[in-house]
Amino acid sequence: MMRLALCLLLVLVVARAAAADLAADPNDPAMVALGEEIYAGHCASCHGAELEGQPDWQRPLPDGGLPAPPHDASGHTWHHPDDLLFGITKFGGQALAPAGFRSNMPAFGDQLGDREIWAVLAFIKSRWPAEIRAVQEERNQQR
Repeated sequence: MMRLALCLLLVLVVARAAAADLAADPNDPAMVALGEEIYAGHCASCHGAELEGQPDWQRPLPDGGLPAPPHDASGHTWHHPDDLLFGITKFGGQALAPAGFRSNMPAFGDQLGDREIWAVLAFIKSRWPAEIRAVQEERNQQR
């Protein structure tokens, strides 16, 4: 349990350090365009070309993990602050999963740089309605 807590702390520290220089800005057209391109090549195969996720994404698979969730307004991505989303993308879902939870989200830190990860998050956020963006930004401010 202590090891998990230390790993989580390390991941959040690294993610916050990365966030100090970069951010997921859905109002930056160049960042959103880069993110859209990267999303199409690295994320859409699981999370869907329209961010719709996999069917029955809340029902566990035989391995105990969940299907890829949607990143659109129907999902829960916007319930999480940017630094957590960055950490999950960079280090994989299992690195930040609570005890007993199985995540099938792979780590992309060896394939994408920090700027590219932030760009993907900017693209995803750019597709959310203004109300959802506002709620998610409040969560960023609470961190």
